[in-house]
Amino acid sequence: MKSKLLNTALLSALAAVGVSVATAAESAKPAKPSWKVTGELEEACSCRAPCPCWFKSLPSRMTCDGLQVVFINKGRYGKLSLDGLAVAEYVQSPEGKSMFESFGNWKFDNVYIDERATSEQREALKELAAHFFPPSAKTRQFKFVPITRKIEGDEHTTTIGSVGVCAGHLIDGGYGGAPRISNPPLADPTHTEFLQGQTTVLTYNDAGQGWKYENSNYMRNKFTVDDRVYAKFEAEMQKKMAAMKSQK
Repeated sequence: MKSKLLNTALLSALAAVGVSVATAAESAKPAKPSWKVTGELEEACSCRAPCPCWFKSLPSRMTCDGLQVVFINKGRYGKLSLDGLAVAEYVQSPEGKSMFESFGNWKFDNVYIDERATSEQREALKELAAHFFPPSAKTRQFKFVPITRKIEGDEHTTTIGSVGVCAGHLIDGGYGGAPRISNPPLADPTHTEFLQGQTTVLTYNDAGQGWKYENSNYMRNKFTVDDRVYAKFEAEMQKKMAAMKSQK
């Protein structure tokens, strides 16, 4: 009996030590660096303007074939400067489904990172891509390519390496200036407000694709976001996704 009590006490002591060690290890795990980005968003897709996906509606064509590009004017990840770099994403929804209802099951999700970035900056941009472009397919590929933008008057032309080009311009609103879309149903921190335009051309030649769209949806925006803004947004999104699953 005495031996049994001793063994029980020993096991309890070891368990307590194990818990404290695990807790210590968890608390010792380094927190991810804080970050902040002031930048510009260029976005286009195959849908007719405005893109219905931001309003939880079906794409204008069989699929929504889309591109987002973030140009970082001033940015930091911890103490690491990201000034002047860019990151882009090309995606495609399944046939007959909106981006929203098929989230997590998109046909592909390819992220293109500015090849000028150092190895440290590339890792930081991968981390930021997880926030700007939440992983939306079963797998995600990263590629490092030159990302450039040319602005001639109101025409913005973005080139993603040898895989794609997006040229677009703003359209006129009924009372002058471009239409300004504010707080669409699926707004994230870089899409709380954006200006509406139209593509001149949108192409993509990767992931087995061969797009060439004209006069389709085009948007652009200027923004400032940071890790705290995204932490709050992502927590709210998790609640919404959980509520949706419970209703199914």
